[in-house]
Amino acid sequence: MTTLVTGATGALGSRVMQLLSRQAGLDVVVLESDRRLHRAHGSERHIDADRLVHLTAGDHDTLALRGANALRVTEQVLADPAAARVTHLVLLSSAMVYGAWPNNPVPLTEEAPLRADVSFGFAHQLAQVEQMVDAWRLSVPGRSVTILRPVLTLAADGTSSVVRALAAGIGARLDEDDPPAQFLHFDDLASAVALGHDDRLDGVFNVAPDGWVAGETVRALAGTPPRIRLPAWLIEPAVDLRWRFQRGPIPPGLWPFAQHPWLVANDRLKAVGWRPTVTNEQAYVEGTEARWWTMLTPQRKQELALGGMVGAVVAAAAGGLKAAQRARRRRMSV
Repeated sequence: MTTLVTGATGALGSRVMQLLSRQAGLDVVVLESDRRLHRAHGSERHIDADRLVHLTAGDHDTLALRGANALRVTEQVLADPAAARVTHLVLLSSAMVYGAWPNNPVPLTEEAPLRADVSFGFAHQLAQVEQMVDAWRLSVPGRSVTILRPVLTLAADGTSSVVRALAAGIGARLDEDDPPAQFLHFDDLASAVALGHDDRLDGVFNVAPDGWVAGETVRALAGTPPRIRLPAWLIEPAVDLRWRFQRGPIPPGLWPFAQHPWLVANDRLKAVGWRPTVTNEQAYVEGTEARWWTMLTPQRKQELALGGMVGAVVAAAAGGLKAAQRARRRRMSV
């Protein structure tokens, strides 16, 4: 049996390769970005594979580094001659395809509609990739597809820029209580990939630990300074200023994922034998770096938090004063 793997390096790929390489009689072949084929041992040859593990589609940082997108890469992979006889595909997608909306059910099951916000192109592309591989499945009888939708995935040896931004931004809201969140360890995601490959699971499967953590718990784990409530009219200017001066970790396209819940159920994957081994809290702590303010005294944290909020208020007030002055000059010039 021969299996093709894309995205074989990095925190997830290395784990998946290790799990697959333990199987007797399985020839694991890496499909590189230049479309050359290499056996795991390094020699190049013609390949006739029957399974494909496509991790690159869900690897935001690798795609960004190549200047590629998930749709184009998936088209190339499916069109590669080595994949012509593949009958089972494991696709790495993301739970972000559900979108982050105030009216999301808690938790989301695999039957929930895909409502990825177009403002975050990566999630929107993954939703289209899922449609593409489903069309590939239906085009030839006997094909099957495992689509995995993991939540934010972390580990000490590799966390993507998107996950780092969201992990830093969850628990940092200025106005309301933070939504709960889920954090998955790469070990558990790799085991889900291996299960989908080995058992030829057909269908969509959420990948998440049991349960979730409250927003206030995330704040405590991150050592976030105490929340200083701002008046409603100051929230938007303060958030804009934080991002403009790199004091906020989340770009506009990702902000909804830190504002609204997008929690998923893992019952379907557990029903076929998968079990998470790392809790939400453990994955978060291992996959995030300790922030400098976690070592400050409580009094100093409060002083810095107050100072930051005062700065935001002053900046917002200064902006309002300048706008009023410009309006006054325009009226005088008429």
